[in-house]
Amino acid sequence: MSQAATVRTGATLAATLYTIVLLILGLYPSEFRYLFAYIPAVVGYAVIVFDKWAWRWPGIHRLTGRPWVTGTWRAVLSPSPVSHIPEGGNRGPITTYMTIEQTYWSLHATLRTAESTSRSSNATLEAPENSGTAEIGFLYDNKPRVEHQHRSPRHEGACRIRVAGLTPRAATGYYYTSRFTAGDMDFTLLNRSTGYGTFTEAQTADPEHTAN
Repeated sequence: MSQAATVRTGATLAATLYTIVLLILGLYPSEFRYLFAYIPAVVGYAVIVFDKWAWRWPGIHRLTGRPWVTGTWRAVLSPSPVSHIPEGGNRGPITTYMTIEQTYWSLHATLRTAESTSRSSNATLEAPENSGTAEIGFLYDNKPRVEHQHRSPRHEGACRIRVAGLTPRAATGYYYTSRFTAGDMDFTLLNRSTGYGTFTEAQTADPEHTAN
């Protein structure tokens, strides 16, 4: 079931239940009836709590079956040998850091390298029922630092990432860009923080980098 279908189904069930309760309340004292005037507000706040937090609480998480991928990931990019990489460009492997911000119904990814930042759009997370695996897909817009734009202009691309389990700590994927480059990606979860604003900040938090 798609995210939109899930929301519509939930809203329909809530509205139907509310209508039934209002009809039944004709059998109860009028003072008790006023308590049910708050049901729409309670349902609204409950939806917010579910979307941001409750869907990944133990027990509920197993029912939703949706992987929790929030956090900062080390992503090693391995460009394909046939990629059209300009003279002086990095032919890899390239260490980058991807920060994923996620709720039940939304996902946003930011990937940072030493030279540029990519931000996702149209991100989706597809988790077939009872499969134990999921695939994240998104388009992205890459904006290089000004000092690198002479050989690495702004461009668009797409990315697909495969994960397994409800709390994955590693993943694989691939990317391709409008500059006719493509390659594989290998991910390792560093931590659940989404507060790193630069490549250097994320790199400093990477135990593998500090160990070197």
